[in-house]
Amino acid sequence: MVAFLSQEWLDLLRSSSAGIGVRPGASANLQFVVTDTPSGEVAYAVAIEDGQVVAATLGRGDEADVTFTESFPDAVAIARGELDLHVGFMQGRVKFAGDMGALMRVLPVTQSDAYHSMLETVAAATDT
Repeated sequence: MVAFLSQEWLDLLRSSSAGIGVRPGASANLQFVVTDTPSGEVAYAVAIEDGQVVAATLGRGDEADVTFTESFPDAVAIARGELDLHVGFMQGRVKFAGDMGALMRVLPVTQSDAYHSMLETVAAATDT
C-alpha cells in the first residue's frame, strides 16, 4: 500500500496511466491543492501529454494551466472513486481556477472508462 498524497502515490498514478491510450492534443498541466490534511496543505502537480500522465510531483508546478482546490475529505472521496472530480466542481466542493480550454482538452481523458479503471487500480493500492 502507498500513502495517499505521497510521492509514491503520484509515481503509481503516473505509471498506471500507460494503459489509458494516447489521445493527441489532450495535454495540460494540472495543479491540485488539498486543504486541511493531517499535515496541513498539500499541493501536487500532474502533467498530461497526449492523454498520458507524464509527470506527477509533490509541490506547486511552475506552469499550471488549471488549479483545483479541494478539502482533504473530498480529495479522499475522489481518490476512492466515491466522488468524480468534475462532479465535485459542479457541486461547488472543488474549486477551479485557470484556463477552461486546457481543462476541456483533457476532459475526454479524465472522463474515459480507461482513466476511471486506472484510478480504481491506484485506489486499490492506496492507504487512504
